[in-house]
Amino acid sequence: MSPSFLVLADTDDVQQDRLLVVCRVASVISRPTTHNLSLLSACHLLIDDVSADADQIIANLDSGTEKVIVPLSLAKKLVSAVPATRLILLLDVANASAVPDSLRNAISGVLLKTISTDVELIRSISTFFSGLAIHVLSEDKPTPSTIRKLTSIGASLVIPFSELETSITIADAFLAPVTSDRSDGLFPTIVSSYTQGGRSLGLVYSSRESVAQSILTGKGVYQSRKHGLWEKGKTSKATQEVVRIRIDCDSDALEFSVIQHGSGFCHLSQPSCFGSIDGLAALESTLTTRLTSAPEGSYTRRLFNDQELLRAKIKEEADELCRAETKQEIAFEAADLFYFALTRCVAAGVTLRDIEEVLNKKAAKVTRRPGNAKPQFMSNDKKSRDVPKKPSKPETIVDLNAPIAMRIVDLSSSDPGERAQLLKRPVLRSDEMIAKVKPIVDDVRKRGDTALLELTAKFDKIQLETPILLPPFYPFASTTVKELDPAVKDAIDVAYANVRKFHAAQVQDSQLVVETMPGVTCSRFARPIARVGLYVPGGTAILPSTALMLGVPAQVAGCEQIVLATPPRADGSVSPEVLYVAHLVGAHAILRAGGAQAVAALAYGTETCPKVDKIFGPGNQWVTAAKMFVQNDTEALVSIDMPAGPSEVLVSTLRLCLPSAVIADESCTPAFVAADLLSQAEHGVDSQVVLVSSSLSDDTLKEVEKEVDKQAHALPRVDIVRESVSRSLIVKTPGPEEALQFSNEYAPEHLILHLRDASTWVEHVKNAGSVFVGPYSPESCGDYASGTNHTLPTNGYARQFSGVNTMSFQKHITSQEITAEGLQKLGPVVATLADCEGLQAHANAVRIRLGKS
Repeated sequence: MSPSFLVLADTDDVQQDRLLVVCRVASVISRPTTHNLSLLSACHLLIDDVSADADQIIANLDSGTEKVIVPLSLAKKLVSAVPATRLILLLDVANASAVPDSLRNAISGVLLKTISTDVELIRSISTFFSGLAIHVLSEDKPTPSTIRKLTSIGASLVIPFSELETSITIADAFLAPVTSDRSDGLFPTIVSSYTQGGRSLGLVYSSRESVAQSILTGKGVYQSRKHGLWEKGKTSKATQEVVRIRIDCDSDALEFSVIQHGSGFCHLSQPSCFGSIDGLAALESTLTTRLTSAPEGSYTRRLFNDQELLRAKIKEEADELCRAETKQEIAFEAADLFYFALTRCVAAGVTLRDIEEVLNKKAAKVTRRPGNAKPQFMSNDKKSRDVPKKPSKPETIVDLNAPIAMRIVDLSSSDPGERAQLLKRPVLRSDEMIAKVKPIVDDVRKRGDTALLELTAKFDKIQLETPILLPPFYPFASTTVKELDPAVKDAIDVAYANVRKFHAAQVQDSQLVVETMPGVTCSRFARPIARVGLYVPGGTAILPSTALMLGVPAQVAGCEQIVLATPPRADGSVSPEVLYVAHLVGAHAILRAGGAQAVAALAYGTETCPKVDKIFGPGNQWVTAAKMFVQNDTEALVSIDMPAGPSEVLVSTLRLCLPSAVIADESCTPAFVAADLLSQAEHGVDSQVVLVSSSLSDDTLKEVEKEVDKQAHALPRVDIVRESVSRSLIVKTPGPEEALQFSNEYAPEHLILHLRDASTWVEHVKNAGSVFVGPYSPESCGDYASGTNHTLPTNGYARQFSGVNTMSFQKHITSQEITAEGLQKLGPVVATLADCEGLQAHANAVRIRLGKS
């Protein structure tokens, strides 16, 4: 299990004796400047300098540093060279969502820096880093209660050295999460041998007092159920050195890893209470005894005394091992080699533990050797001629103090190839993602709720009894759901009214009826899709707006069954905001699941989750790939709203004119333009924003760039913005016609017009998800409450798709009614065409009627 706490060496000079005490029960986080680093048996190295040398970091890992803790920009440069198990991300709690999926898969944990220890916030953030270790460094004073609360959600507290013994003792910190199921309050304690690979020596009991003494003294101190505290070996001289103390996965038992001296742990003067040892540990013990007691002239004495003989035997057994072929032969020759190799070690004072520690250090190395054998051990025709290239250095570290700026391109000087590059989107490897989601989808399709609950426990870290919630959703029936903030409720009510009003106006109640020729009447009418599934992303985000944008059109379209799917929070609940929206839109069920497993449950149905006919909603690459997969599976018989890539925005501007009474509020304001760009850049590191400049002067462009940098640095999600803005563009065009032409080729999700007389340019828009007209129409209004829908086609799909609307939740059925007179005129035409295509039955269906009319 994850440790309940870690200790941060927050001073450069840490006392050696205190450091040894801490290392018995906790990992230590140090900085490069901390002294006594060689004393740390499990050191985490904190590097908060983004300009730190990557080669030096790798060298630290090669030298035995267990893990490095680095900021986001530095982690991105190390992921290709450092294994995920050795890399921890340093994040301010406000920037927790700045981490892309690719990086979350390349680290083993996160150290969150926060002003206060808000457990519910940390619980929410931890779902974003599912499967990773969560460490929390807070400015609050550490207490046992805080440690227990964090441990209960799978997180660990980081305690500064300066707080130990002043705010909390090392023993209190260690024992904070430990509980006892015994009436006497004692903890069952396994004692294991550090020098014998963790072999069990015996079972004893510990109390809080005995553990505290063991931590401080480094001696084996336990609690006798009859005689109170006892120090192992105090009278028998079979003393112990405590190397480390650990808590088991249920926090109700302990393990003492010790170096046992004297006759052994057991009172019967044997090494273990469970009998004698065997294997390599027994061989080492035997050889150690024979080093001093073997008779002169014996084989063992000759091996210890004659180094040439021992060297020859090692070579001989190594050669025989290489020549062995069967399993039995290989085991036999390997045993002989182990015997002579261990004889060499014992003679030199090297223990098995020494060898294991070297193996651990070798395994921890990040830099690997080429793996070639020395020439004298290779036959001439097998010698390696390949000299591996030296690994290249990680790319340059990002300067966090550098301006946050977009790349500028002049469209008038770009050739067709360069223009095509500007219009390219990031490559979405849908085939790879579909291959990844297929096993998940298949599992839910075959095993239903059983698979769904298992996958929810795996990915969302919560064990649910049932995945489905049924109405009523509001007022909240569960006491675990906190009441809705009145201001938020009022805002949702206004947004709901606006979105409903706009989408209700789209309902087509009237039937289209056309008489195409006398006696031939054709019609078209709309019917709601019966069952719809609405995916609302969850995790660290609370997205009632997405629930509104999907739920309202489903409601006004008249869908018979609305199933809302959203990932559960860490306690299994759904956010009160989303529950309230589910109540407003009349949802029939809420599926507490996310990712591909939620899409599969909606597509195929489970024992509790109704099957739907169409799935709507945005999501990450797993959700998108799963939607694409199920829509092509004829067994599912389900459709989806549209493909969905990362969020994007394209802004068009016109040259600033001299102010006048009629155009002053229609001219481009750099601060407004920058704010609109950043509102989309903050969605994620793969978001892209494009500013199309229509005859903007260099001075105005500089003002926009200055505002982008200024506003970006003031945002909590500045790490996300820094990345997305760096891959975004300012495209210079000579005028509004060229700007709109480029926009139509780009087909943005959002198009914001900061144009003089902006409304007159809307008719020139051919491809866009949604258009925001004029300086006082920020995209944020469309995202939340103006009335239009924010579920829009991304990644250039605005060329072919519309955003979600009321008609997305309807299907159109056509009908035709033909009179006998009408058939007399139309029938010969139909029969002639059927004969032309060789479909005589089609022609006969007409002629048989013509003959009777």
